[in-house]
Amino acid sequence: MNRILIICLLLLLLLPAATVHAIRIKDLAAFEGARSNQLVGYGLVVGLNGSGDSQMTFFTVQSLANMLERMGMTVNRASILVKNVAAVMVTANLPPFAKQGNRLDVLVSSMGDATSISGGTLIMTPLKGGDNQVYAVAQGSVLTNSFAFSGQAASAQKNHPTAGQIPNGGLIERELPNALAGKSVLRLNLEQADFTTASRIAAVINDKFKSQVATTVDPGTVSLKIPADYSNRTVEFVAAMETLEIRPDNPARVVLNERTGTIVMGENVRISTVAVSQGNLSLVIKETPQVSQPGPLSSGTTVTVPRTELKVEEESKRLAVLPEGASIGDVVRALNLLGVTPRDLISILQAIKAAGALQAELMII
Repeated sequence: MNRILIICLLLLLLLPAATVHAIRIKDLAAFEGARSNQLVGYGLVVGLNGSGDSQMTFFTVQSLANMLERMGMTVNRASILVKNVAAVMVTANLPPFAKQGNRLDVLVSSMGDATSISGGTLIMTPLKGGDNQVYAVAQGSVLTNSFAFSGQAASAQKNHPTAGQIPNGGLIERELPNALAGKSVLRLNLEQADFTTASRIAAVINDKFKSQVATTVDPGTVSLKIPADYSNRTVEFVAAMETLEIRPDNPARVVLNERTGTIVMGENVRISTVAVSQGNLSLVIKETPQVSQPGPLSSGTTVTVPRTELKVEEESKRLAVLPEGASIGDVVRALNLLGVTPRDLISILQAIKAAGALQAELMII
């Protein structure tokens, strides 16, 4: 009985190992047409504590005068002297399938020479899409999570005071067309095009619906034909399909960041047997000038004699053989045998790649 219990426990421990790398289709691909759209608008932020645009920013004064005229007030633009107003650009992302009346977050950024827009209020601003149509309006208090104060001889600033956010400050006025309505064929676009991943997605979908529902068009696209059982039930078909899990196939890649010394390796990175020797050369130059002074009551002059100390040090390291690695763990253990810093390891990996022993793409960022 105890033996059977132990076997069952081992099977439970091994069962998740087969699906540990499985990822949902919805996290790997998106439907064609179902995407976010960028919105942009021009507006004014008012209520600033003297930190707004100066008179040199002429378009702020012009915009303020135009707004007052639309409200029925006639003003002389030359007499407008305010520092509590700032011209800003307002941006937002309109998510797919968003409905009229839904709210979205907007980002407010100063355009002029305002020192801070913290504590200001954005006046109602239309947000337009790429087709020059108004899809939302934005208004509300700007949150910057920052401050900026200055005097004649000192100043203090925290974070970035000329850009802020208005949570739920945008109100959707126009809906985007439904990209899935009335279609019998859908196109699934992979975020990273790959032949193997696209083939696995099509296979698992066909196995789920027991028919030839999915076909691969190219490495980045899978075409889906809605089954007859899901006619007029597109949402249910998508919900049943996007939760299916597969294991995506990723290319072998090593990413190097020379500025920070960061190295990231994919699980498919392999290394062939290669011999590596790496040593650092240090050159130290030190200037210590010496001053020669004449004796007392002498007619001599003070002379400065330059003196240079030169020191060269070179590390003596033996040639190390890195064995062939069959997994990412083998590669890491082989590279650790060199006992070098991450920055030295970057140059070693570049040299190994040049020698043809690194079986992976080398990407430097």
